[in-house]
Amino acid sequence: MQGSAEGCPAACCGVRRSGTWLTLSVCGYQSSMRALIAGATGFVGRRLGPALRSDGLEVRCLVRDSGSAPARRLAAEGFEVVEADLTQEADLRPAMEDVDVAYFLVHLIGRVADYSPLERRVAARFGAAAAANGVSQLVYLGGLGNEDGSIHLRSRRDVAMALRASGPPLTYFRAGMVVGAGSESYVLVRDIAERLPAIPAAAWMRTCTQPIGSRDVIAYLRRAPFVPESIGREVQIGGPRRLTPLELIDLMARALGRRPPRKMSIFGATPNAVSAGAGAVTTGDRAIASELTFGLASDTVVTDPSGAALFDVRPERLEISLQRAIEEDERLAEAAAA
Repeated sequence: MQGSAEGCPAACCGVRRSGTWLTLSVCGYQSSMRALIAGATGFVGRRLGPALRSDGLEVRCLVRDSGSAPARRLAAEGFEVVEADLTQEADLRPAMEDVDVAYFLVHLIGRVADYSPLERRVAARFGAAAAANGVSQLVYLGGLGNEDGSIHLRSRRDVAMALRASGPPLTYFRAGMVVGAGSESYVLVRDIAERLPAIPAAAWMRTCTQPIGSRDVIAYLRRAPFVPESIGREVQIGGPRRLTPLELIDLMARALGRRPPRKMSIFGATPNAVSAGAGAVTTGDRAIASELTFGLASDTVVTDPSGAALFDVRPERLEISLQRAIEEDERLAEAAAA
């Protein structure tokens, strides 16, 4: 596909309706598709739905509780909403009917204590239902990094394996920290930069990470149905800059107009201790923050760029992504106070 991360230039896109389907020509690709988003009310899912719809896809949103405020907002915005609790033996045939591509963006971390086995079972059932109902492609967003030292990253990998084993061909995106207002990893880094005057400079925290902006993540995900070469393979995605978690905190502090926290050699700053501290400092989900911290012990960077090279997406600079997220934070705070 041609075009920027924001989407295709209008001059290269044409739309015509045929029966109940929308046929879209997107920069040379013809699309008559329906997409299902499982996890449509989450951080990524609620951004992906409008993007897919603007590309001409019919979008169906699978939610756990159709009466929840986020689900009602989706319905008010004109999305088709289907209710099913994936942690139970739910009938997924209504959700999968006439679906071409299904996005699995469900994560149970923070919802149940022993989330990893349940995530695998949920993924296996979802993949099997997709295969049984003729879905052509699954798309999943997992994490970068060495899974051995992190239950969170290991669960992401196991979910991908379960989807691949039980379902249609999988496009498996892998990303590190996603920078955007509401992202748990972004919230954690922001809160550390805002709240802590000093942080431990442990040797195990000098690994490398490769953050990517939420807009660029959506750009990759929305293009997946139009890049057939991505089907059945792993696609590692990241921003243009690699840096350590400590450098990222400094960059965040400067973006917020604050002095970066002092770095101190602190006895006992083990992964377990830092994980507990992260859960205490974040204004986000404490359980998720604690789990995310264990991922700092290994590099979370792109090691194989060949999958991302299939997509015409040029990720923006980290400083721009941080500024966008901070500005969105401010708008959300103002709206909440109004």
